[in-house]
Amino acid sequence: MPRASANGIELEYETFGDPLSQPLVLISGLATQMISWQESFCELLASRGFFVIRFDNRDVGLSTWMDRAGPPDIGAAFRGEGHPAYQLEDMADDVAGLLDSLGIPAAHLAGASMGGFIAQLVAINHPDRVLTLTSIMSGPGGSDEVAPTPEGAAVLMVAPPDTREERIEVAMTIHRTLAGAGDHLDEAVERARAERSVDRAYYPLGVGRQLVAIMSAGSRLERLKHVRVPTLVVHGTDDVLVPIENGRLVAGAVPGARFIEIPGMGHDIPLRVWAELADAIEELARRSAPIRQ
Repeated sequence: MPRASANGIELEYETFGDPLSQPLVLISGLATQMISWQESFCELLASRGFFVIRFDNRDVGLSTWMDRAGPPDIGAAFRGEGHPAYQLEDMADDVAGLLDSLGIPAAHLAGASMGGFIAQLVAINHPDRVLTLTSIMSGPGGSDEVAPTPEGAAVLMVAPPDTREERIEVAMTIHRTLAGAGDHLDEAVERARAERSVDRAYYPLGVGRQLVAIMSAGSRLERLKHVRVPTLVVHGTDDVLVPIENGRLVAGAVPGARFIEIPGMGHDIPLRVWAELADAIEELARRSAPIRQ
């Protein structure tokens, strides 16, 4: 897959669809590689008239690992004394740098979980680079963030296992924990996804640094009130990691934002909502400009 020089680092990326269509950048969440945006979903979005771009964030997957930053002190971050190796703002600058590298003046952005935090910051800090904003199972950050449930918080504290099989089993346990009541997990499909992720790139130090960046971030709530692009906020009712109140706060802050509440959805984007989400993103894009079919 190609790599782009962006903001002083290298970002692994992949594209789907016609490069002449309107660009749609998909931004992944904490610990998740770009393959968390499944190929079939990317192809569905491309069929709606988008040039879809997915990429690995810094410190995960095949993008630059920030080794020189050293191990993260997650305990200090939980005490409010974290010293992040980089900020979420830096990760938003990575997205702007990716657009620069690809020669794209502005794009539609869709981010899930931490990817939603990043997408919000691109809209705040680089407003001229954003056509529309879609924030999925995300929140406002900082003191305005509604905390995970104890069950959700426990997911963040799992120690990295030593063996491949243990890593896969931990991933499966996390998938089961984060799934909503309305989402049936196909164990074979989820195990194949976990195996692919572990085998492609496994780097817990980078995950820890991403987590410290999240925990050290301030609230975006007041700044979100100045976002002026068409905005969609999507959240599941059963999200234990980023409870739905967070999505409601984001939607309430951005002027004119549309909020979609999905019953029974947890902290994932299950197959059953793909068509509805693609419809909503396509409709949002039409508020910005007609998209090419």
